[in-house]
Amino acid sequence: MNPDKVDRNQLEKLTDLPNIGPAIATDLRLLGINRPDELAGHSPVELYYMLSQIKGKRQDPCVLDVFISVTRFVDGEEPRPWWMYAEERKRILKP
Repeated sequence: MNPDKVDRNQLEKLTDLPNIGPAIATDLRLLGINRPDELAGHSPVELYYMLSQIKGKRQDPCVLDVFISVTRFVDGEEPRPWWMYAEERKRILKP
């Protein structure tokens, strides 16, 4: 969902979260996360590497941006577009 349209009081399904559409919602379900509240306390980096392992190939680095944005939101931060986390992700995934 577009971060500008997110309502913290209406988080019933994964696609109610900022930056989560059907494809990433499917990826989160592969990780055993079926509801927004189940993201609390998860490391975005661990989610990214677990998804890569499950799918058998490294995921697009922007997936990590999305995971950072959504875990931060669930932990209390304001919703922000996923691309706002690109610099942080670049530091994390340094070659």
